[in-house]
Amino acid sequence: MTDYYLKPNIKMEPLIWGWYAWPHLIPPMTAACNVVERHLKIMQSYVQIPQVHAEAVKNPKLLGGPFIDLDGQNTDEIKELIEKTKRDCGKLIILNDAIKEFDRILKTEAQGDTLEEFYSRVPKPLKGYIELVYDLNNNPSIRLIEPLIYNSYYSTEHQTIALSEITNDFRKFVLSTPRLEHESEVYLNVPFSDSELDKLFRMKEEPKSLKEVIGIFDVPISKQKLFESFFTEAPPLAPSDRKYQGDGVRIRYFGHACVLVQTKSVSILFDPAISYPILENQVPRYTLADLPDYIDYVVITHNHQDHLMFETLLQLRYKIGHIVFPANRKGALEDPSIKLILKHTGFPSLIELEEMGTISLEEGEIMGLPFLGEHSDLNIQSKLSYCIQLKGRKFLFAADSNNLEPMLYDHVFNIIGPIDMLFLGMECDGAPLTWLYGPLLSHPINRIHDKNRALSGSNFDKAWAIVEKSMSNKVYIYAMGQEPWLNYVMALKYLDDSIQILESNKLIEACRQKGIESERLFGQKEWILS
Repeated sequence: MTDYYLKPNIKMEPLIWGWYAWPHLIPPMTAACNVVERHLKIMQSYVQIPQVHAEAVKNPKLLGGPFIDLDGQNTDEIKELIEKTKRDCGKLIILNDAIKEFDRILKTEAQGDTLEEFYSRVPKPLKGYIELVYDLNNNPSIRLIEPLIYNSYYSTEHQTIALSEITNDFRKFVLSTPRLEHESEVYLNVPFSDSELDKLFRMKEEPKSLKEVIGIFDVPISKQKLFESFFTEAPPLAPSDRKYQGDGVRIRYFGHACVLVQTKSVSILFDPAISYPILENQVPRYTLADLPDYIDYVVITHNHQDHLMFETLLQLRYKIGHIVFPANRKGALEDPSIKLILKHTGFPSLIELEEMGTISLEEGEIMGLPFLGEHSDLNIQSKLSYCIQLKGRKFLFAADSNNLEPMLYDHVFNIIGPIDMLFLGMECDGAPLTWLYGPLLSHPINRIHDKNRALSGSNFDKAWAIVEKSMSNKVYIYAMGQEPWLNYVMALKYLDDSIQILESNKLIEACRQKGIESERLFGQKEWILS
């Protein structure tokens, strides 16, 4: 019997309730808020004024806004999805309402006296799942007991994997447009944690019986012919240099914040967000086929949709040794546990790292470093930059850090010393707080405050201060979201006069004037340090 490979250009999208699955749709608390305050509101607006949405998505200035990209022609389908969402997410809708209602009560009425009396007023959906606390300035808040909430509210029932063939980089922005079923896609109704998915994605490298795979996923007869077209008898054209055999360190840039660091004995992959092979490829790129057979460590810098991507991670799960990620601020709605997110999506070997925590390697170590900014001044602790030491070399990956307090880097570099290569994000004019965190708010925020508390990284002055202290002679700007295959999660389109481009150009020029090798990374790049 002939065995088959899964074609390399088969796109996999993880969906939940008909929306693209990103990290805040896994924890029941943040999922509840996003279902009510993002999904339902956007869909209800579309049903009322579909042509406004259709016109808005054509305006580059409104890119990434709360507008459904469906040409105003799918109101009946969106109405059906609204009703389905209300049925399927009933418990979560009630949970959102309870969190918001009780948070408002607590903020209004708790004035510094004991909080004990408030426990009797906790809404039933929250009873036994929260602790009521003050900070040292008598500001009251709810501490969520996350594991218990998962146990009662988390469900995999509406998780789906959508498979289709991808031919170009364009994809609709996923935070504002739901995914309606399409005839060109096959839908696998399996939880993200299902180990059978590992068998499927392993088929991009190892062949398997097609009949067996159809049986595993119970593909309906009407979709079997399409499903079969996703496979081929031809072995993949895997690059011969996927595994680095040299005596030094090889670094490959895969786009955005995704970087692969390899020696002969270890491979470390940062923030996997990797392109599929595109036949009409206008931008050179590495793809999933360029990764080694085994990845010792996948390292996550922070819990945003362009850094913790299930679409890539689920396809790599079978070849990942460990996932390293920052510890969160326990019990805060805005800072859900990455550990629980990954545990419930099927990743077995998880390493939660604190600031200045280390992981020993055969030829060096991974150290987690604090970084400030890019989280709208919210008390979010699940964010780390990383210093990698290998074969006597040091590499610093500071994806979205905003150098708000220069003394931080005095302390950091006093500990880690000079750096050989610095990778630094400069997305210095980010989206407002509500773009990502708005659904979590119990009270509306002042529009000026919303805009000023942006999801921003360092500008030239802040970035240059890091460069000088790092004493690095190689400085690269990355994590800018410029690659075309990332626009569906980033919604960014820079022009030559965009402030992010102008500020990063200034850094590149300042570096070169000092004899420092520097560029803004785009597409792909490789370095080999002997």
